[in-house]
Amino acid sequence: MCNLYSLTKGQQAIIALARAMNDRTGNLPPMPGIFPDYPAPIVRQVGGERELAMARWGMPSPAFALEGKKTDPGVTNVRNTTSPHWRRWLKPENRCLVPFTSFSEFNREAGGDVWFALDESRPLACFAGIWTAGWTSTRKVKEGPVTTDLYAFLTTTPNAEVGAIHTKAMPAILTEPDEFEIWMNAPWEIARDLQRPLPDGALKIVAKGTKKDATHA
Repeated sequence: MCNLYSLTKGQQAIIALARAMNDRTGNLPPMPGIFPDYPAPIVRQVGGERELAMARWGMPSPAFALEGKKTDPGVTNVRNTTSPHWRRWLKPENRCLVPFTSFSEFNREAGGDVWFALDESRPLACFAGIWTAGWTSTRKVKEGPVTTDLYAFLTTTPNAEVGAIHTKAMPAILTEPDEFEIWMNAPWEIARDLQRPLPDGALKIVAKGTKKDATHA
């Protein structure tokens, strides 16, 4: 389960890669460690235009997961897209691109957090994400009820590099402009094919044992 990633490229690079028309993030600093429930940038479509905006990481949890609980910290990784809970957010208007430069999987035997990227320079890529607007919930007791935009990203079977560290899953990663276009616009019957692992050899381990990946910011 990926519960930590890094984004150290600037917003202009994100806008260019994702072909966003509007930027609602303001001044976006490097984010070497993005954790669950943190606000982070996503690229979404609103009113027919693609925009870069901030949302909190963690989609609403299914009802069964909230039984007996006072808070909903959210679901960061979504695997079972056949679930009715998730199907409502699989339409193009609820899909988003989640930009990243590296992501971490935890493995105690490997020294803690193991960071993966497309190569040592940490080029920009995107997770295949979903989002929802204006969701009201109590994410932390001390915070109380809040209404905010939320996002998560899809996971899939790990490829060889990630599987050696975390055997259960890896994020669904998009690297090419045509993949971005399919994810943001195609019917689910086509877009769902992007919930797949990257080919073996497509990722490199770029850091170990750190909670942030600030290299090559």
